[in-house]
Amino acid sequence: MTIDDYSIVTMTYEVRDGGPSGTLLERMDVNYPFKFMFGTGRMLPAWERRVFGLKSGMGFSFQLAPDDAYGQRDDVHILEAPITIFQNEREQIEPGLLERGQYLTLTDANGKAVNAKVVDWNDKTVTLDANHALAGKTLFFSGAILNVRKPTVDELVRKQYIEEGGVRR
Repeated sequence: MTIDDYSIVTMTYEVRDGGPSGTLLERMDVNYPFKFMFGTGRMLPAWERRVFGLKSGMGFSFQLAPDDAYGQRDDVHILEAPITIFQNEREQIEPGLLERGQYLTLTDANGKAVNAKVVDWNDKTVTLDANHALAGKTLFFSGAILNVRKPTVDELVRKQYIEEGGVRR
């Protein structure tokens, strides 16, 4: 069976920064393979185009430029927030709340969760970077397709892979 919309795919992969010898960013191996329903809009469109039509046992390797992956870094996503939103009623910052490089989950005006990295702060403001952590990076993917199967009825209804035994991911 080949990878097509709504097929359940089990694969291994590595993602590296910049090319095949770049820094390893993520790995899913045969002990912890990546299992997902293909074609539901949850994966990068350019990534899906590269693995569409592959079969069990086939390997793959390809590179995605930033514009095909998580986009370019954009200064519009550098945010300044008043430090008061990070303080308790005694105007103190909770220990460990603000650490450079730490990611926080914020809620935008529409109620959507946004991850932002703490860049810096002073006594009035906190500088946050809400660019995707992989924005601006060229990503190199390599791996192998372990299995492709048709979805169960429950998986089709939910438009997601369901772990054996009913645990949903």
